[in-house]
Amino acid sequence: MLRLFEARTSKGTNVIRVLLAEDMHLVRGALVALLNLEPDIEVVAEVAEGDKIVPAARASNPDVAIIDIDLPGKDGLTAATELQVEVPTCRTLMLTSLGRPATVRRALAAKVNGFMLKDAPADKLANAVRQIAAGERVVDSQLALAAWDMPDCPLTDRETEILRLAADGHDAGQIAGKLFLSPGTVRNYLASIVTKLGARNRVDAIRIAREAGWLSSSS
Repeated sequence: MLRLFEARTSKGTNVIRVLLAEDMHLVRGALVALLNLEPDIEVVAEVAEGDKIVPAARASNPDVAIIDIDLPGKDGLTAATELQVEVPTCRTLMLTSLGRPATVRRALAAKVNGFMLKDAPADKLANAVRQIAAGERVVDSQLALAAWDMPDCPLTDRETEILRLAADGHDAGQIAGKLFLSPGTVRNYLASIVTKLGARNRVDAIRIAREAGWLSSSS
């Protein structure tokens, strides 16, 4: 779904043009209505899928794109990264319903211009749009603290890869076949993972890594 709107001239010449990407219809409609109540903000496009963001931005030329981090088609953070390259004049504000520390770190590493919880008050969201349009960076304090407090992942890339496959239901033999390792080597890796994470067993290690966001490639 992609909708483009003509800007309303009644708001004057210094209107901040906004693209909104949110897959939940009711939430998207509410955000559009709230933002359009602001005298200096105009929603010029709305989309429901991540892969529609760049085409919509090219067509509507927004100043700020408000993007839900969890979108169908293409996740919001990937789309935001592409948007920075394809439409560099458009700045990005990410929204999330879950303040997972690893997600916040990914967003900060991707150099998005803002990151907020989706349930933030309307006036806080509008002010964030203004700040971002003015060239500032806005990160919700709760999210920033969560990212600050999260320890770095102690696993190597190979260990993370093996644990991710184990989390997908593959046994040691299947993992060995996929990664061209011996089953014994895979079992050694899994034992090391359990030790590093202070887990009780492999299932507990998967739980710990998932809760920390270390197994997710898109969240």
